[in-house]
Amino acid sequence: MTLQNYLDSIRNKTVAVIGIGVSNTPLIELLAREKIAVTACDKRDRAALGEEMASHLESMGVVLKLGEDYLEGLCQDIIFRTPGLRPDVPQLLKAVEQGSILTSEMEVFFAVCPCPIIAVTGSDGKTTTTTIIAELLKAAGSTVYVGGNIGHPLLCEAGEMKASDYAVLELSSFQLMTMQCSPHIAVITNLAPNHLDMHHGMEEYVAAKENIFRHQKPGDIAVFNLDNEITRHQAERAVDTALYFSRKEEPENGVFLRGDAIMIRRDGREREIMHTGDIKIPGVHNVENYMAAIAAVDGLVPDSVILKFAREFGGVEHRIELVRTYHGVRFYNDSIASSPSRTIAGLRSFKEKVILIAGGYDKHIPFDVLGPEVVEHVKLMVLCGATADKIRAAVEQAPGYEVGKPEIIDVTPFKAAVEMARDMAEEGDVVTLSPACAAFDQFKNFMERGKTFKAIVNSWEE
Repeated sequence: MTLQNYLDSIRNKTVAVIGIGVSNTPLIELLAREKIAVTACDKRDRAALGEEMASHLESMGVVLKLGEDYLEGLCQDIIFRTPGLRPDVPQLLKAVEQGSILTSEMEVFFAVCPCPIIAVTGSDGKTTTTTIIAELLKAAGSTVYVGGNIGHPLLCEAGEMKASDYAVLELSSFQLMTMQCSPHIAVITNLAPNHLDMHHGMEEYVAAKENIFRHQKPGDIAVFNLDNEITRHQAERAVDTALYFSRKEEPENGVFLRGDAIMIRRDGREREIMHTGDIKIPGVHNVENYMAAIAAVDGLVPDSVILKFAREFGGVEHRIELVRTYHGVRFYNDSIASSPSRTIAGLRSFKEKVILIAGGYDKHIPFDVLGPEVVEHVKLMVLCGATADKIRAAVEQAPGYEVGKPEIIDVTPFKAAVEMARDMAEEGDVVTLSPACAAFDQFKNFMERGKTFKAIVNSWEE
């Protein structure tokens, strides 16, 4: 089915799109241009949405339903769910019972995309791994479309894509919850407790992630982290080819470390791709990200292209991003670290003990695993946010903790916390914003948090 075929098939149906945000606005505009009756629903009122946006959509014939009751009375033939809304809220369940079809921008894209799809999910490393895969394919001469959780919505571009192109997607558990199809190549970087404020427990979270390979077909490939207990067991349910990546073992089919050499073995043949020292971006977790990407693009990208790219690629914004060296102190923006496991990976990237700025929105995930890592890798921890007390408790209860080792300070607001880290730092120190929490207690998202951090650090005069 092509995009135009799909649009033609719904031309005489009514459509509701829930959420007037970055991912859904192009979809709303596309439907309106096609003269399809579309209602756009958003929890924000008209003032919060913005008069300019509201008037623009209404001028295209879009009916707006705004405010707290935006989900009431849904009865359209097709309802596009925004990823942040659970599919089992009562209003959606009622609509489906009455005959509405519940879908999403991403699900329709899978149905109409004419080219191979490579998709990445996991608790940590999704964006970097997705970016590496996409950039490697581009470096090899392919036309690549990047979307999902990063880039921009791809459904509206499906009509421009050719069979020889690639779509590379980062997919969240929220996007995957209702997916009934899977990509040609699926990658799961790792799985650890995350987003338990939205999911009804770890079991549901893992099940959502598993949709990335559950609906694959013969000839498809799934890439699993052999060192992660959950993904290791998931591989047993792979539909066809399962490839592994591992720092600790040498799988029969997959990518692994032998000393500092990154090797790949397929069907009994092995070869060396590069060495860990060839990777420009720091951290063991980035070695794993490269290993996952290499497994995904094997046979699609020459080894020489992979080596050249690794030596030049400086990383993705908000991921252990060096912001500035100020009075001999290096300041890093690791705002993407919205879970303990992500912060742990960041802490392990530095040889020295660091000054850590942490804390944020409470996603109801435990911080027990973070405590021992802070004791081992942190000289001073500056806490700011709703989870400050929980993180402090996890550190103070960790084995080996002694009062003042590390020193723990609570500082509010965020700007004061960053300035406290600066004032306590000495020449040669590392200060890293690696919150171990989501940003929603003070910011719209981790990007805004990271940009705020960078603006503060870059505002200081020498």
